[in-house]
Order: sequence, then structure tokens, then C-alpha cells
Amino acid sequence: MNPTLQGYAAAVLSDPSTDVATLADELGAVDRAVTDNQALRSALSDNAVPGPSRRAVLEDLLGDRVSPPVRRAAGFAAGAVHGPDVPAALGWLAHRASQAADEGGAPPEPPLIHREARERVAGFAAFVLEDLPVDGLEEVEDELFRFARIVESTPALRGALTDRDLDLAVRRGIVDQLLRSKAQDATVRLVDYVVAGGRARDTVGTLDWLVEQTARARGWRVARVRAAAEVEDAERQQLMASLSRITGSAVELQVTVDPALLAGVVVQVGDLQVDSSALGRLNELREHLSTAGWERPGSDRTGSGSQNEEEGAR
Repeated sequence: MNPTLQGYAAAVLSDPSTDVATLADELGAVDRAVTDNQALRSALSDNAVPGPSRRAVLEDLLGDRVSPPVRRAAGFAAGAVHGPDVPAALGWLAHRASQAADEGGAPPEPPLIHREARERVAGFAAFVLEDLPVDGLEEVEDELFRFARIVESTPALRGALTDRDLDLAVRRGIVDQLLRSKAQDATVRLVDYVVAGGRARDTVGTLDWLVEQTARARGWRVARVRAAAEVEDAERQQLMASLSRITGSAVELQVTVDPALLAGVVVQVGDLQVDSSALGRLNELREHLSTAGWERPGSDRTGSGSQNEEEGAR
């Protein structure tokens, strides 16, 4: 199964607010609904539909019919895999939750290769971080970085956390002892899962990689908006809702007024930039006319026009 989905499922199942028995029952119902409804199954399996769109559609369909953790988990599954794999991903998710309900907790994570182990940690982090505000993400990023440096510079600690032969419960206990009540709950959960779901010998590397992922998540939560005029509250709400659908998480707006844009806005969220300003459209038009070879009436790029004028004057 997709490693990112494995990590996300582990985060949902280990969340203190999750009722695992209810989660298992409702995910089973979602799995059966998708299996039995040909139209829905076809829509979710369509590879032409982007993953974020599949997630948004399924979450919208589920609405208040299921608990929030089920809606989030099922939606994530629909967006994390290729279209044809969505039914299987939902079935796996329901089975995983059923296992956790029967066994009193999430089953141990199977070993994965380096890249896939990091992807699994990324899936876990996606659930833990998606509800944090920007300042919370910044604090988690800082705590992860500082803990990585402590591990890196302390041979005894680094040796214990990277020792595959040391019992997992002991390694997780070390993390709990060092961080509990000294760091945010999100940081503690993330470091704990780096130990439980990552590769032991890559502990420091995974922590540093997770710092980068948290920084990226923070960047995707802040939408930098340049507007030609003040943005009214109703427009802000509409823009935030649109960007949240695109990014899959709540978005905070940072608005600056730039009259040079003439009208409209320029929005930047992480690596994504959307220019719907009048200035941007004029620049696009100017570029289009330039590449099409358009000239002002009476102009001649070869200079023959001016030469003829001189001859006429003579």
C-alpha cells in the first residue's frame, strides 16, 4: 500500500481524539458504499481527475454523514493514490482500522526502504500538521531542528535511537522522556513516529527532512496577496475558501495593496503563483503581440519606411 497513506492512517489511528471502533465501522461503511455504487467508484477511479479534486469530492459527499476523522482519512486516501487504486486504498484503510480495533491499537509498521520510509513519515506528518496554525508550525519546525541537533551531537543518544537491535519500546520511551512536557504535542508525536515508522539508521536524516517538510507546510499555509485596492471581508473569505480547496488546508492571507497592479490581485502560495491583475494581463497581451510580430501602423523594422520618407522629401 502507498507509504504516505500508511503514515496518515497511523496518525489517525493513534490520535487521542479518535474512537478506533467507530472509525473502523464508518470506514467499512464508506468502503462498501464505494464498492456498491458503480457511478461513484468510476468517478473516484478516473485518473484524469487530479488527486486533490478526488479528495474534495469524496469529503464533500461524506459531509456530516461520518465523523471528521473518517472524512479526513477517506478523503486523503482518495487523493494520495492513482485513480484506479482508490477503491483498494479505501478497502485497505477500512481493514487497517478494523485490525486496530481488534488488537487495541495500530499494528506495528513493516520495514520499508529509505525513500518509502520517509514518505510514510510524511503521511503521518500531513495529518498532525494540517490543523496547526502558521505560528504553531513555526514552533514545531524549530523544535524538530533543535532535537535533531541534540541527537546529532550526543553520541550516546544517537547510538540508542539508531540501534535497530534495541527494542522499539525502549527507543520510543527515550523520546517520550526527553520531549514530553518540553515540546508541543505535535512535535512529540512526530519524533515518536520517526522512531516507530522511519528507518533507525536514518533518524537524524529523517528529522532534518521533516524540518524541511514542516517549513514547506508553513509556506503553503500563508497566501501572500498583492491587490490593486483594499480587499473586502467577503472577498477575503471567498479567496481563502478557494485557496484552501487548492492546497488542502486552511490558508492565512497576508494582503498588501499595490496600486501599480491597476486592478485584480496577484496570489502566491508556496511555489504556486496566480496573476489575475490588470497589469499582468496587459503584460501577457504585450508579450503575445510582440511574439506575433505586431507593429504599430507606419512602422517598418527594416527602416525602409524612413528611407522612403527621406526620398519623398527630396
